[in-house]
Amino acid sequence: MAARLLVYTRTAAYRHDSIPDAVAALRTLDPEGLAVDATEDPAALEGPLTPYAAVVFLSTSGEVLTDAGRARLTAYIEDGGGFAGVHAAACTEYGWPHFGALLGARFTRHPAPQPGRVLVEDRAHPATAHLPAHWDLSDEWYDFDTNPRATAHILLRVDENSYEGGGMGADHPLAWCREQGAGRVFYTALGHASSAYADPAFRAHLLGGLRWAAGLAHPAGA
Repeated sequence: MAARLLVYTRTAAYRHDSIPDAVAALRTLDPEGLAVDATEDPAALEGPLTPYAAVVFLSTSGEVLTDAGRARLTAYIEDGGGFAGVHAAACTEYGWPHFGALLGARFTRHPAPQPGRVLVEDRAHPATAHLPAHWDLSDEWYDFDTNPRATAHILLRVDENSYEGGGMGADHPLAWCREQGAGRVFYTALGHASSAYADPAFRAHLLGGLRWAAGLAHPAGA
């Protein structure tokens, strides 16, 4: 039986046009291994989350959880559940300090979408093992309010010399993973445009991160 993901796409601020294509892509990433329940209803986070191997915030934005949902999500992850944030998940729940700590950093700004060069720091993690050392692609390059390196394991960073308008300097993390209690947290800032979800390299990156968060995949040699 496929492990189930709860994919949450509620937006209370900016809404990405790519969300429908992103949900459709998640349904096809690993149909034999991962089943997707997609919702925008906050009540879905208020009930038991134990049927799910991971909860995914897919380009959510603004305040999207009730107090009951916050409590339920916190307990779920602390008790061993998986959590994955994609792109604008970092633009979510600014009014809940714990969410920023959970994710590892919060979005602050970005320049216009443009080509850039991603540097792969971990060649063994399921989210990055398929990638070359340098990965050239176009996306919306997020800046964050803090560098998550102190609390997370960095998988990707972006070379600010490869695009215009970066604001974090030489060490600009882009994707990372971390543990929270007994749970696992994965975040990638990539995935702005619909075209990303048709890109085999990005799809493999996303699938590897989701499978790791769900406890279904582990770094090579682990």
